[in-house]
Amino acid sequence: MINIQDIRDTARDLLAKGEVRAVIGWRAGSRGMPAEPVVITAPEQADELVWDPTCYHNLALHLVEDRKFLAHARKTAGAPIGIIAKGCDARAIVVLMQENYFKREDVYIIGVSCEGSGMIAEWKVARQLDGAVPTAAAFAGDEFAFATAAGEKRLPAREVMADRCLECRNPFPKEHNVALGEDKTGRALEAPFAALARFETRSEGERWEFWQRQFDRCIRCFACRSVCPMCYCEECVVDSINIAVAPETTAEEKANRIRWIERSAVKSENITYHMTRAIHLAGRCVDCGECERVCPVNIPLRLLNNKMEREARERFGYEPGASIGGPSLVASFRDDDPGAFIR
Repeated sequence: MINIQDIRDTARDLLAKGEVRAVIGWRAGSRGMPAEPVVITAPEQADELVWDPTCYHNLALHLVEDRKFLAHARKTAGAPIGIIAKGCDARAIVVLMQENYFKREDVYIIGVSCEGSGMIAEWKVARQLDGAVPTAAAFAGDEFAFATAAGEKRLPAREVMADRCLECRNPFPKEHNVALGEDKTGRALEAPFAALARFETRSEGERWEFWQRQFDRCIRCFACRSVCPMCYCEECVVDSINIAVAPETTAEEKANRIRWIERSAVKSENITYHMTRAIHLAGRCVDCGECERVCPVNIPLRLLNNKMEREARERFGYEPGASIGGPSLVASFRDDDPGAFIR
C-alpha cells in the first residue's frame, strides 16, 4: 500500500530542487469526501496532497490546460511540470505524447499504482451506505473503509468500485519517472470489456432502441468533451467554424458560416455529436471513464468508447497509451491488417 508521505516527500523534493515548476495532484475536497485536483508550486504545499479511493479525476486534462495557457500567454515552459498519475492517467499522457502535444522531457511523471483496488463510484457508495454520508474513504485491501457519523463502514471493493476499475488491465503506470506502489497488473475483478459484453447480449433492435433513449436525454452540456484529455482541439468540429469578422461582414455571411452539427439538443444532432466524438476517440480513449462520471443525465458513454477500444484491440492488436515510441492507431499499418471492408 502506498504511504501518502512518500508522495508528499517526492513532490516536496522535486519542487525544492527546482526540477519541476509545479506538481499536479489531488488534495482534500471542498465538498466532503471526494478529493479534488490541485496544482502546487511550493515545497511547503506538498502536505496538501492526498491519495485515496476518491482520486478518480484524470489529471492528464490539466497538462492540456497548462499547454494551452502557455500557448495563449506566449510563454515557454522552462522546467517540466510534475504530475501524479494513476495507470489510466499515465496512458492518457502517453497518447498525448504520441500525438506530439508535448514532449517527454516536458513532464515528470510520479506514478502511483492503484494496486488493483481502483477508485470508487460515488453512486455505488451512496446505494450501499443507505443514507449514511461518508466523510472520508481509505484503501483497505479488498475492501474500502468509509468514515461516517455512525462510525467506520467497510464495503467490499467489488460492490463500490467504478466499472472501469473493475475491468482495468493496467493499474500500474508503465510510463513514469518514479513509481510508488506495487505492480498488481492482472488483478482485475472482471474480464476486460465485461460490461460491453453484457450489453451486447441484447438484440440489435434492443440496442438501437436503448441508444435512441440515451441520446434523446442528452442536454448537450459538453461536460464529456470538457473533461476528456483527448478533446484538446482549440475548436471542436461540432462547433461552428470561425470566420474572420470585419466591419464589412454582412449578417447573411455570419448566418451562413459552416456548421457541421447544430447545437440544439435534439436526438438527430445528439446522435451525430456522440458518434463523431466516439470515432475521434478510436485508438485514443484509455478508458478513464471521466466522460461517463461527469454526465449529468447518466448516459453510459463508456460503452461507446469501449466498443471502439475493443475493435482496435481485437482487429489490430492495438492498446491506447501502451508505448510512446509506437504510432497511433490511425497512423499505423500492417500488411496483415484486416481490410475486407475496402475490397
